Amino acid sequence: MADMEDLWADRAKGILKAELKRRNLTYADLAKRLTDAGQPYDERNLRNKVARGSFTAAFLFLCLSVIGCHTVRLDDFAEAAE
Repeated sequence: MADMEDLWADRAKGILKAELKRRNLTYADLAKRLTDAGQPYDERNLRNKVARGSFTAAFLFLCLSVIGCHTVRLDDFAEAAE
């Protein structure tokens, strides 16, 4: 079970990083947007949190929302879970 959770934690980290890159945003940009949304983060802590990949779904959704990502496709990840 832990292996499956680790796999999906890596996938969540990958999704967040890919969406940042797709929008040409840095961790500093994300930290500012999170802070503006009332969830203060500094760039260093944010970078470490994402690198560990040990964040909640709520944090992932918050990050995706503040960067303007409204759709995430899981098709590519579904095969890995089978």
